Amino acid sequence: MTPADLSRTVLHAVRRAVDEDVLRAPVPARVRVERTRPGGSGDYACAVALQLAGEAGLPALEVARILRERVAAEPGIGRVEVTGPGFLSFTLDAPADRDRAVLDAVRERGLAYGHGDALRGETLRLHHAREVRAAVTADAVRRLLTAQGARVRVGCEGAGAEAGVEDAWVRLGVRPDAYGPGAPEDAVIRPVPAGAGGAELLARLGPDAARWGLLRSAAHDRAPLGPDLLVQAEANPLFRVRYAYARTRALTRNAAALGFTAEPEGVLPAGPPAGQAPHGEPAPLAGRAPSAEPLAAGAEPPAHGGPEPAPSVGTAPYAEHAPHAGPAPYGEPPARALLDLLADHPGVLLAAARHRAPDRVARQLEAVAHAFFDFHDSCPPLPMGDEKPSAAHRSRLALAEAAGTVLAGGLSLLGISAPAHL
Repeated sequence: MTPADLSRTVLHAVRRAVDEDVLRAPVPARVRVERTRPGGSGDYACAVALQLAGEAGLPALEVARILRERVAAEPGIGRVEVTGPGFLSFTLDAPADRDRAVLDAVRERGLAYGHGDALRGETLRLHHAREVRAAVTADAVRRLLTAQGARVRVGCEGAGAEAGVEDAWVRLGVRPDAYGPGAPEDAVIRPVPAGAGGAELLARLGPDAARWGLLRSAAHDRAPLGPDLLVQAEANPLFRVRYAYARTRALTRNAAALGFTAEPEGVLPAGPPAGQAPHGEPAPLAGRAPSAEPLAAGAEPPAHGGPEPAPSVGTAPYAEHAPHAGPAPYGEPPARALLDLLADHPGVLLAAARHRAPDRVARQLEAVAHAFFDFHDSCPPLPMGDEKPSAAHRSRLALAEAAGTVLAGGLSLLGISAPAHL
């Protein structure tokens, strides 16, 4: 972890504390970290707690403790201490440890990577209008809150279920717990209405595209629900996210056919220039994607959150290992950008739950898909031509599979299927 990485990590912790309403102070534009002076503790030190204490109305030591809780578990950081009047002192792990920790966490947690217990013990009540966008948004918020340990009940306005409306909502994955007026303590889910009913959206778009269209925009913006949601091209964010997941599954299948599996290692995943296709399947080119049939209108998707299980890591039959190409694993910019997004994913899910904002998850998935394709094209996970699989390919495949797991898990939280083939 470089000083710039550490600065961004601390700044991200400040933003999280402010988002969680634990710290009430403006988020600074940047956080300065410096090498610890001789005799000091740790590798780097930071005075951001002293900077924020006045406006937060808290002692600097308390601000430092709040930030320490949010930084200490970050991959790449070995120890965080509060010293003096409120300085944060950081002892860093080796870069390989940080990267391996992220990939190991994704592999161990699978689709539940990013779920947590920050809201354990909380019982929350949501209430929404009898309108399809409000109903789907409330369902997605329930999923996000439950993934963070909360117990959630969802109520809907009205005297009871209406047969036509209820049938369409069930096909969209929506099942309110109760009907009737809301209570004063209920959190009201009130996005801009969709302007169309559930049955119409199912007929035009099918369940997955309809849910994405209803959830992708922030609640205060109108939801785009046109035929663009069915276009099989990278200009369609939903297709791009699902195609990225399908591509990760194809990489695993092709690697198995070549006799190797994923293994995160301290290998710099340098590769040929973008656009050169690895052996097995062609890499996606800018502006192009393989044709695939959209979901039939109103067709039932696979079980929500039920993509193929993550592959297990095994021993490859090849003994050759590529030489270590640099001082840090996954040091190429495309790999670094993707790993940073995967490391940030748990924080994104928690913030989305706290702010009742499933659109944050959709935007995170778009960013992961974009970073995955940049990585895939620059650092091919499969050997090319007469190459034999090497340690570099195994480490790149581990990163690609982790990206696929995050994409599938995020789609599951939005109630959208992740097909292994498109």
